[in-house]
Amino acid sequence: MVVPEPHVLAVDDSIVDRAVISRLLRSSKYRDQLVFAAVTTVDSGKRALEVLSLVSAPSMPYFYTACVYDRNVQMIITDYCMPEMTGYDLLKRVKESAELREIPVVIMSSENSPARIRQCLEEGAEDFLIKPVRASDVSRLCSRVRNS
Repeated sequence: MVVPEPHVLAVDDSIVDRAVISRLLRSSKYRDQLVFAAVTTVDSGKRALEVLSLVSAPSMPYFYTACVYDRNVQMIITDYCMPEMTGYDLLKRVKESAELREIPVVIMSSENSPARIRQCLEEGAEDFLIKPVRASDVSRLCSRVRNS
């Protein structure tokens, strides 16, 4: 049996923020070993649900969905403020799913709103990061994922 490679799903409507978080995750190390062998980035909560197969994915090519579904998503990191579906809404959908509820979800936002942070953490978010996300933030997350 082949063990799926460690994988993180990064969700942000900003192409720049997706590139930054992807780079930070791909280069993250814990005890001198790469933590995530794969990072998939998507531009919306709806697309994230498609990747996680919580909704049908007519807009995603078969080759893309096949390669993602074969991986073991170990963490979801999502922006809070996105059109159509917020990171909070995505968090709630993941935590409502019997198959996915154990996947840690981390919320990111450029707004430091204590009420928003508290709401996300109470709903089951693993952490809430204030943008810009730094390498030290990612290192802290990696140590949690590796130790869980």
